[in-house]
Amino acid sequence: MNMNLNIKKREERKLEDWLAQDCHGLNFFEIDNNLQDLLTLYLPEDLRTHMIPVYQRLGEIAGNRLDDLARLCDRHAPVLHPRDARGRNRDWIEFHPAYREMEKIGYGDFGIHCMSRKAGVHGWPEKIPPMAKYVFQYLFTQSEFGLMCPISVTDTSAMLLERYGPEIAKEKYLARMHSQDMDEIYMGGQFMTEKIGGSEVANLAVTAREENGEWRLYGDKWFCSCADAEVCLVLARPEGAPEGNAGLAIFAVPRHLDDGERNNYRIVRLKDKMGTKSMASGEIIFNGALCYPFGDVGAKRNPGLRQMMDQVSMSRLSHGVRAAGMMRRCLNEAMVSSRSRDVFGEPIINKPLLRRQLLKLMVPTEQALSMVMHVASVLHKAESGDKDAEKLNRILTPLVKFRACRDNVTVATGALEVRGGNGFIEDWVNSRLVRDAHTGLLWEGTSNINALDITTRAIASVGAHESLADDLKDRLQDATDLPGQFAGELSGLVDRAKKFAEDIAASGNETQARQAADALYHVTTATLLATEGEALGKAGGDARRMLLSRLVMDTRLRPHDPLSNGDGRFEIEAGNYLLDDKPVPLEAAADLLRI
Repeated sequence: MNMNLNIKKREERKLEDWLAQDCHGLNFFEIDNNLQDLLTLYLPEDLRTHMIPVYQRLGEIAGNRLDDLARLCDRHAPVLHPRDARGRNRDWIEFHPAYREMEKIGYGDFGIHCMSRKAGVHGWPEKIPPMAKYVFQYLFTQSEFGLMCPISVTDTSAMLLERYGPEIAKEKYLARMHSQDMDEIYMGGQFMTEKIGGSEVANLAVTAREENGEWRLYGDKWFCSCADAEVCLVLARPEGAPEGNAGLAIFAVPRHLDDGERNNYRIVRLKDKMGTKSMASGEIIFNGALCYPFGDVGAKRNPGLRQMMDQVSMSRLSHGVRAAGMMRRCLNEAMVSSRSRDVFGEPIINKPLLRRQLLKLMVPTEQALSMVMHVASVLHKAESGDKDAEKLNRILTPLVKFRACRDNVTVATGALEVRGGNGFIEDWVNSRLVRDAHTGLLWEGTSNINALDITTRAIASVGAHESLADDLKDRLQDATDLPGQFAGELSGLVDRAKKFAEDIAASGNETQARQAADALYHVTTATLLATEGEALGKAGGDARRMLLSRLVMDTRLRPHDPLSNGDGRFEIEAGNYLLDDKPVPLEAAADLLRI
């Protein structure tokens, strides 16, 4: 972290100066050396050069104005007004002005929702590729998690509408879903969950009927984020369609009809959520709402779930990115707090036990950053027609959703503990980070659902683990400046993790699905960290990610006896490098790996 903290001398401090500082007021892009380094590896030079000033601008806003607005919105949740003064059912949601200003930043100023859907955003002549787009989400989420849901869903809903939707709906809504003009933009929503079915979508009971040549929706959706979306995509069962997944179809549902009247559905209640309080999630009842089907649907097998899974996959990656961004904010808060808080005559960052705790926050944070940049790069290749990348993406996306969202909870809680009792007080950002972190465990599939998706589908049905292992071993083979014994051991761990996950998938042993997913995530991130560090170090830059790779191996992939007093030399010496801002030379990193 290349930050300049204004830490006063002990004799110059007032009482309030003894409280640890926080990250507010910093530029979240400029203090993130790790992100800046990885951009040199994952972004083409022309794109990186073009985008860095834009990232710097968002980093400044995220650390200042957006951070202020997010704190306000967390304290002033949306309010549902069911009726107007005349008693008409005009249910509308009132947002604090701070939320509207955040929308202007995310949608209007930066176009995060549309930069991968149309050319020309931020002056880039083509559509901005995923590995550049997700940096915007990563920076934005460090201050505001809740609004990133509507931004992401608008992005993915527009993608789904363009890819599979009917021409009439495209003509009516697509251009406005791509707009950055806040007076004309249509924001998107995705309504799937019902009381009878959450993860088990085969049970969904909302029904679509064809009446007088038009399709109408009837039924109750139980959990609808972005409840006031102008265009929502709804998974429903056409009347007479078969039971189970095969009968489901997607319908585009406008909030307002062509004449300006409200479509025939009600927002009947907003959810009182533990986190993401800024964003409105609600319950919706359809009572004959006009809708537009995706494809020729009816009393037959329908492609709705398969189509919707394209959006779910993109949303899972977005959740991984959000987790990575939130972990970065948490780690930064912990680093600032530990450098600016004195205990027993010195900053607490000098205390050995706290240094170990900071490393425990740093490792999963850097794992997630490497993973999301890699997955975004693979996604770009897949979207460009690379079939091998498409297969690789099939396993990488649920992997990053599964593990990064879980690690986010641990890192957020650990950062709160570093701040101490003040972290538990809502005046500081830590408590909100803890609350919001839990959201990633639930949206777009729980940890169990994603782990089972990895073992029973990505591995057992697709064989994507083979592609993953081959890719990782190729990367290690190309990283010629890694110490041979270290690279060899890591390559062996890749083989073992692949075999273990394959055995779990073949046996159908669901109780170890999460263990298999963990193993694949950790060998993937250990390999990425090692090869990224080697590439950066070889170019004369910072090779610290090689040390992080070893820490992943030591703590997640090697056997450990909890009752042994092991040799902690590597951890201590690696920590001395990693908790310092100075770049780690390739030779120093390689020598340390040989311990």
